[in-house]
Amino acid sequence: MSMIRLLLAEDQSMVREALAALLGLEPDIEVVAQVARGDEVLAAAREHAVDVALLDIEMPGMTGIEAAAALHRELPDVKVVVVTTFGRPGYLRRAMEAGADAFLVKDAPASQLAEAVRKVLSGERVIDPTLAAAALADGASPLTDREREVLRTAADGSTNAEIAGVLHLSQGTVRNYLSMAIQKMAARNRAEAVRMAREKGWL
Repeated sequence: MSMIRLLLAEDQSMVREALAALLGLEPDIEVVAQVARGDEVLAAAREHAVDVALLDIEMPGMTGIEAAAALHRELPDVKVVVVTTFGRPGYLRRAMEAGADAFLVKDAPASQLAEAVRKVLSGERVIDPTLAAAALADGASPLTDREREVLRTAADGSTNAEIAGVLHLSQGTVRNYLSMAIQKMAARNRAEAVRMAREKGWL
């Protein structure tokens, strides 16, 4: 029986170690690398010649979705399983667009996770059925990439001038993007637009 070489990317060490221990009990899965940051995923996948990368979404350095896109681009043979605490339909859609092969919520049993790892290696896609239904009902994000970027930068309460500085845009352009995003979200202000977009997994 050939062993499946697995990379585990999760910033919470307790969760990461628990996942590694549970998956390590499977007879055909070996956790060969563990990282706590999204921007360490690609190098670790290369160094350890992994077959499957198990990625959390919320990580420092780079999100799991961005890491999935980097793997898909640079190491297309590596299969990607995204696991998240946040069962948000927008995350599912973005993960699939980034090239993920599976998307599961973290409260799935370890046996289901191991089965997903095996299935993606045989060419299947595995998606949490409840999330899939919600994603279809929710529709695609109405925000453009730029609007999403400006909203994300505004999330910490930055002023238009600060956002303009970070994104190398004029303040007028920032104002336009924000007002478009607020309008599309049918929100009363930028804080509400950020909250709504986050809840849907669009940021």
